[in-house]
Amino acid sequence: MSSRRTTTIAGSLVTASFSVVMILSGTAGADDQGPGSSKGGKAVDEAAAGVKLTTLLPEKISVDNSSKKTDITATVKNEGSKESGKIQLLVVGFDGLTVKNVQGCSPIAEKNLPEGSNSGFSCPIDNLAAGASKSYAVDATFDLKKTGKICLPVQSDGGKKTFWQQGPVPFGTTNPSPNAPATPLLLGTDNHPVAPNGDELPRTGPGVLPLGAAGAALLTAGAAGLWWSQRRPRQRES
Repeated sequence: MSSRRTTTIAGSLVTASFSVVMILSGTAGADDQGPGSSKGGKAVDEAAAGVKLTTLLPEKISVDNSSKKTDITATVKNEGSKESGKIQLLVVGFDGLTVKNVQGCSPIAEKNLPEGSNSGFSCPIDNLAAGASKSYAVDATFDLKKTGKICLPVQSDGGKKTFWQQGPVPFGTTNPSPNAPATPLLLGTDNHPVAPNGDELPRTGPGVLPLGAAGAALLTAGAAGLWWSQRRPRQRES
């Protein structure tokens, strides 16, 4: 990716509340992430006729309480009747969720990351046939003392248009298990960190707001609803 290239991500406009998901006893592993979900996703710029791009994230992931490592499967899908042509999927981390690697993808330079994000990868796709999907293995860490979010925008090859964006959507739990080997987290749930002695830790980041309020806080002025329309290179202080 060119160092002068900027990344465009549309703001989350999702205000729907999330239903409670019951977790069975035991730890959810990388191979037990549940069904894929487009929760927190929204179409933004109009794609070509016959092309309908969406993304999927697992309903649940598991974070190792010792290493903070977690595995996430990110999927982009063309639900339309025509092939997509060249597109790119971005995988971007926020707050306590840091994306360490995405198989087959390139890291986004720090100065080109969306405002508020801590990490990101760009995954170029030459073409996605009608009805086809492509999945990526995402290696990440999650600081369970913080809230954590992930964002999956699907863009045109040059990044000028965002056809679909899922997130920034949180993973978290309202029932932490600090003394267990791992903590299962649910998609669409703000993380509620708790210390090993049961005392609640200070919550950080925009995740302290309800999802609707957090989404509204990310929006900038203007009817277009872009919370970050064009990333400017960071200025170095003299």
